[in-house]
Amino acid sequence: MWLLYYIFIGVPIAVIGWLVIIYNSLISGKQQIQEAWSDIEVQLKRRYDLIPNVIETVKGYASHERNLFEKVTQARTAAMGAKSAQEHAQSENMLSNTLKTLFAVAENYPDLKANVNFLDLQRELADTENKIQASRRFYNGNVRDFNIKIQSFPSNFVARAFGFKEAEFFDMNEREKAVPTVKF
Repeated sequence: MWLLYYIFIGVPIAVIGWLVIIYNSLISGKQQIQEAWSDIEVQLKRRYDLIPNVIETVKGYASHERNLFEKVTQARTAAMGAKSAQEHAQSENMLSNTLKTLFAVAENYPDLKANVNFLDLQRELADTENKIQASRRFYNGNVRDFNIKIQSFPSNFVARAFGFKEAEFFDMNEREKAVPTVKF
């Protein structure tokens, strides 16, 4: 008699406990993704704040490169206005490419390359780019773990029941994935 009582009481309590544990792990994963995205946004803001200073410094030496300055400004504006992870990835890739062009143009101006302010800004921007890459890896790792939970049995039933959706990765574009060609 007691055995039936324990079965009727124990099994539902175990199932409810199991559901709570899985639900809480999904919530935890979702929060980790949001935290990781916040880290990316902090580094992107730092980058956005540095760009106008770089442009102003380069303008002093290369004022006839107006078209390039406009492209960098447009790319920065587009990146700041992106909403989804995919939009951010695309706009950030475009901004990275225009910044590479800006620094390539700066190579043509020896006085600019020797300018202490420009060198400091270039160093800061390079440091920020490294931090963005680290934040992007951290974010993508959290997205991977969360998506695995959503797709794995038995947590996929709980995820589906409570409306959890897979998160988007912060991917690189095809040009960034390509191996650079080195010519001597």
